[in-house]
Amino acid sequence: MTTIHHIKAVLLGLLVVAPSAYAAQIEHLEPAFWWAGMKESKLQLMVHARDIQQAKVQLNYPGVKLTGLQKVDNPNYLFVDLELSPDVKPGSFELVFTKNGKTMARHNYSLLARQPGSAQRQGFSQKDLIYLITPDRFVNGDSSNDQVKGLAEGLNRAAPGGRHGGDIAGMQQALPYLQQLGVTQIWPQPLTENNSPAYSYHGYAATDLYKIDPRFGTNGDYKNFVSEANKLGIGVIQDIVVNHIGSNHWWLKDLPEQSWLNYDASFHPTNHARTTVQDPYAAKVDAKAFVDGWFVESMPDLNQRHPLLATYLIQNSVWWVEYANLSGIREDTYSYADKDFLTAWSKRLLSEYPNFNIVGEEWSANPVVVSYWQKGKQNADGYQSFTPSMMDFPLYYALLSALTEEESWDKGWVKLYEALGNDVIYPNPTNLVLFEGNHDTARLFSLLNEDRDLYRMAIIYLLTAPRIPQLYYGTEILKQSPKQRDDGLVRSDFPGGWTGDAVNAFTGQGLSKAQLEALQLVKKLANYRKTTSVLQLGKMKHFSPAEGVYSYVRYQDNSQVWVFFNKNAEAKTVDLNRYSELMPAHARFKDVLTGQPIQTKGQLQLAGRSSVLLELQ
Repeated sequence: MTTIHHIKAVLLGLLVVAPSAYAAQIEHLEPAFWWAGMKESKLQLMVHARDIQQAKVQLNYPGVKLTGLQKVDNPNYLFVDLELSPDVKPGSFELVFTKNGKTMARHNYSLLARQPGSAQRQGFSQKDLIYLITPDRFVNGDSSNDQVKGLAEGLNRAAPGGRHGGDIAGMQQALPYLQQLGVTQIWPQPLTENNSPAYSYHGYAATDLYKIDPRFGTNGDYKNFVSEANKLGIGVIQDIVVNHIGSNHWWLKDLPEQSWLNYDASFHPTNHARTTVQDPYAAKVDAKAFVDGWFVESMPDLNQRHPLLATYLIQNSVWWVEYANLSGIREDTYSYADKDFLTAWSKRLLSEYPNFNIVGEEWSANPVVVSYWQKGKQNADGYQSFTPSMMDFPLYYALLSALTEEESWDKGWVKLYEALGNDVIYPNPTNLVLFEGNHDTARLFSLLNEDRDLYRMAIIYLLTAPRIPQLYYGTEILKQSPKQRDDGLVRSDFPGGWTGDAVNAFTGQGLSKAQLEALQLVKKLANYRKTTSVLQLGKMKHFSPAEGVYSYVRYQDNSQVWVFFNKNAEAKTVDLNRYSELMPAHARFKDVLTGQPIQTKGQLQLAGRSSVLLELQ
């Protein structure tokens, strides 16, 4: 019979015997548990305990075979290689660590049963709308975890760079709002422990890769949040970082060996020269500085060429997918990690979960640089990736230019028109994630000079382009920021997420007329897209911009949705004969956003600075 003590041992990896009875107390054993029935039969355990390297290991469980022990420079680490047979049953077995015939430590290890259909889970796709959240700044659903003993940084909502108290409970409370908004996938910034003395809220400097930060909640809270989101038809994408960790990670207190970190654990800044990965003329010294260099001294750069570390990181990603029931991974600072490791990492994930999706962050406006990393790309150097999606920075920058530049033969809409023509170099362009902003960019409404007409155009394009769209929290209510980068203000609190907020976006209390109109626009269009196959999977044809007007159509079978943008201050009359290769003569439409019927009679009247979304009837 399973006991309470046994359950705690499974979840926390605790010793099931009094540590004083043995010579070594296991401080870390990761992953703390695994699953029976995974496609990959090999499992490697990292064991951290004083002088554990001297131990021999014994176990006795049908279907589990000890295949080897691996050592590093630090005697306090031992890596235990196991082979799991395809028919191994869920259950627990004891790992016994001995030295000279005497027991050093014992550990109860469990193999859990997988959820039905886990391997065939459906990843995020063109059918989805992703909503990016900075959890600390969204909703404070549990004030009891605002201050946590043992963690270096406490609550300071007055400081733009401090912790504000948002958490997993808050995201869970917001699920009905997000469902009504039309969101089908949530991407929270990293939730793993970031025990740093300052700027710990953003999550990108992990100090424990297997533990949710207690100021956000517990591992169980996270798992439950995903479950509750799934009940509302919303998947969860986890933000994972394989390039670096935080300087207060427990490894740094007792490093496995110097080569665990790049530049032998000494700080050398990256040069951010991301083109060196594929540049045939790049100097080796520059390529090394890019991949091996550190972002900042407080973010030690991991050496993924170390085979034990590579296995650890790969298993960690698989563990979170299986444990939390994820529908995707967003991989931070993608190209800064070793590219051969990235191949192995992405291949393993897609091998375990063939329908899964991963999106990588390659922050470049150059589509040649971004396309290099997408699965299926035939690269000149023979490099092969298995990551299905990338963030579409090139199209994001083109959209901003199209909306903010004065129209001419080489500026304005033509930037967007020509940028989409670059889709020929992507193996699967419609699987790219197009965003209007994220936690590292200024707010969309501010970049558009608080122009509501341009904002409307941006939102319509985002939700009708042949991409997977992503919104940053608060864009739907016109959140603002300085135009120059200011992380604390870009990631400001979502109104209504804290008790006593005068403005509440969840109820509409205190929102301006402009904010309410923006919210209604996003809600209307996102929910229309959710039920309209042609906007998810349809083909696209666009027409060269002329006199400040840009137009395109999404079409599938007999369905057509047409989009027209007029950036001019004055009204324009569009001759529809130009579109006759797809548009029927005297076509009848319904205006998607107003519901009004439109009889064209060969012409379409566009008001000044307008956006029109038309469904063919």
